[in-house]
Amino acid sequence: MAFLLRSLSFEPQGAIPAKHTCEGDGAAPALAWSDAPAGTNSFALIVDDPDAPDPRAPKTIWVHWLLYNLPATTDALPEAATSADLPPGTLEGINDWKRTGYDGPCPPIGRHRYVHKLYALDVVLPDLGKPTKAQLETAMRGHVLAEAQLVGTYEKRR
Repeated sequence: MAFLLRSLSFEPQGAIPAKHTCEGDGAAPALAWSDAPAGTNSFALIVDDPDAPDPRAPKTIWVHWLLYNLPATTDALPEAATSADLPPGTLEGINDWKRTGYDGPCPPIGRHRYVHKLYALDVVLPDLGKPTKAQLETAMRGHVLAEAQLVGTYEKRR
């Protein structure tokens, strides 16, 4: 079976509900995963937008959420998860708003893709402080057993 990431909040390639965006309360979507490979010792989650600022002319990848050291026994995050709801041992990185936690979609123009990437790692990473995406990816290098992706889309209603 393949390592799979899904959400009860939206379908793969489907629209992310406004409640998970800047036009709602910005709550994190519910996420669940299954079939992690043998030897998984922790998970890392990166949620980013590869279409920033304009999907017709993207210039940057905007990071919305970074988590690492999710315990290998974990298989879900509840809707509206905050730091207090994370499994013991889970650590957070800094998103592109320069803070920890989930910050939902708020695209300035057009329909953007939001890529939720869950990595099964063969180690529990050391405490990296509050890493950026680049720092987390460097720490994960050579330790990724599998990656599962879930893509949702969003465009502001205006």
